[in-house]
Amino acid sequence: MNFAVIYSKQDIAGINIAEALKEHFVPQTQILEFKKDSIYLEDIDKDNRLKNTDFVIFATRHKSEKGTPSLSLHAPGNWRNADFGGKPGKICPTSSLALKYLFQKLNENSKENPELDNYQITLECTHHGPLINKPCCFIEIGSNEKQWHDKEAAKVIAKTIADFQNFDKWKQEQKENKIKTAIAVGGPHYCPNFNKIQLSENSNISIGHIIPEYALPLSESMLKEAIAKTKEHTNLILLDWKGCGNSEQRQQITRLLNKLSLKYERTERIEK
Repeated sequence: MNFAVIYSKQDIAGINIAEALKEHFVPQTQILEFKKDSIYLEDIDKDNRLKNTDFVIFATRHKSEKGTPSLSLHAPGNWRNADFGGKPGKICPTSSLALKYLFQKLNENSKENPELDNYQITLECTHHGPLINKPCCFIEIGSNEKQWHDKEAAKVIAKTIADFQNFDKWKQEQKENKIKTAIAVGGPHYCPNFNKIQLSENSNISIGHIIPEYALPLSESMLKEAIAKTKEHTNLILLDWKGCGNSEQRQQITRLLNKLSLKYERTERIEK
């Protein structure tokens, strides 16, 4: 897969990741710097340098009020409002297989570095901009200034990005496993139940877009947007049942999925 890495000159975490890529790994890919913050790089895929790019990786910082040290991964887009880039109700294309591969590599690489023992390795739900038309994801260092300057954290993310050069080989090997592609619904922003499934070799499921509980109620347009913007054919809607709101909201979700003839399963019933 021909992929490119994008970072912002406003983002010290992105700068450190890019420097680690160039210094330690030097993948055969483009590493592009932009002036704007990454979440506001609308339509950046129209840049001529990305003409032949199949997948875009945004290397960025992650900020949270709790300040938990973290390495995270997610697809970009907005289920409702567009408060931080992108457009309301519009999400970017992504690949569930690419996200599964990158998340597993991020977890493996972090475990090989004892200096990152206190870091949480996590998916995040689909959120924020920019809106582009090429399949993409964000890979981030969180969650405050101390971690953004952490060169070891940057090195782990850089190694994970460099490992993406082997994605096509891995994908070919997975054909025999018949991995299912899932859209995930429910749960909190950091997706603990979906994390376990994305890392599991037993579940045989790859997760693309994630619609969290705070974005509910689930609508037909949200589901159709998620399915349309997933590169692989969607086989399953994965439900974090306890994180799908109250009883009425859960019933509304299952009625909608049945109406659309979409197969669904609860996370607690998936082997992990």
